[in-house]
Amino acid sequence: MKPSTTGRVCLTLAPTFSVSGQGQAKKNELTLFFHISTQDIPIHTENAPIVGEIAIHSLEDLKNRREQEVAFNIARLILERYFRADDVGVLQESGAPKNSGDVQVWLFPQVLSIVRRWMDECVICYDDTFKQLLLFMQKASEAAEKIYRAIVANTQGEKRLRALIQRYDSAGTTAGITFDTTKTTWQTSPEKCHINLVPCDSNWEAKFAGTLESMREVKAYAKNQSLGFKIPYTFEGKPGNYYPDYIVRIDEGRGEDDLLNLIVEISGQELKQKEAKVETALKMWVPGVNAEGAYGRWAFVEIDNPWNAKNAIRGFLKTIATGEPAA
Repeated sequence: MKPSTTGRVCLTLAPTFSVSGQGQAKKNELTLFFHISTQDIPIHTENAPIVGEIAIHSLEDLKNRREQEVAFNIARLILERYFRADDVGVLQESGAPKNSGDVQVWLFPQVLSIVRRWMDECVICYDDTFKQLLLFMQKASEAAEKIYRAIVANTQGEKRLRALIQRYDSAGTTAGITFDTTKTTWQTSPEKCHINLVPCDSNWEAKFAGTLESMREVKAYAKNQSLGFKIPYTFEGKPGNYYPDYIVRIDEGRGEDDLLNLIVEISGQELKQKEAKVETALKMWVPGVNAEGAYGRWAFVEIDNPWNAKNAIRGFLKTIATGEPAA
């Protein structure tokens, strides 16, 4: 059974923020750091509308804008999208912020302080770039999303994430799944998967399915193909749906009446959009669904090497059992 959320995750917290030390630099690279590059925003463009005439357009004038304006703009976006009196942190079915209720303006000083520290410690400007480029709405939205997820993950004291479940069809199932495919397929074992084939998008699909079937702790699994299992998220202010690769049911010592539902994502090329998907699943969807208490226990793991998946999954399960952070 898998919960079908409306895409709305409700967050109740008072925002505080912390940046880990140098020992966590590798982890922060994915969660807090923000790179500005001319690969994303060209600083100079050359326009030749008429033969013999060339016009050079530059964004150098943006340097004259104060960084304070940048911080105020990002803080305003965070408040307007995620901190409203009626629906704090609530997302619509599309994955976009609901934006109903009055903005909690009294939180502005705290959020502004968070944004300033983030700009000082986590924004990295590559060649010929500058922080004022965050005034572009696309980049400002991306920054607001990243900072908000950091607030969710790092808030101390009382906080509560709550998933708002669909009124109808609140729980999905892999039973009765049928679909056509022209992809290469891998035959599954009926003891582990009641969907008879795994469609293979690449050569690691069969390898990973075989790995799961060889693990005694794996009681059932399914590739997320035509299951309708999706996690709404936003990236650069635009809503989207994230479809994780696998759902795996694991017995990590609690018995078959209390299996862990593990969402598995096999990572390939590092993309900013993938980062937004993974962080939303890890920091918002999983805690929100677990807080409901009606759909079993859920967790999320990202695996970067399918040929080392067995060690990666068992290592992750060990971190759950001991409560220690993964290395």
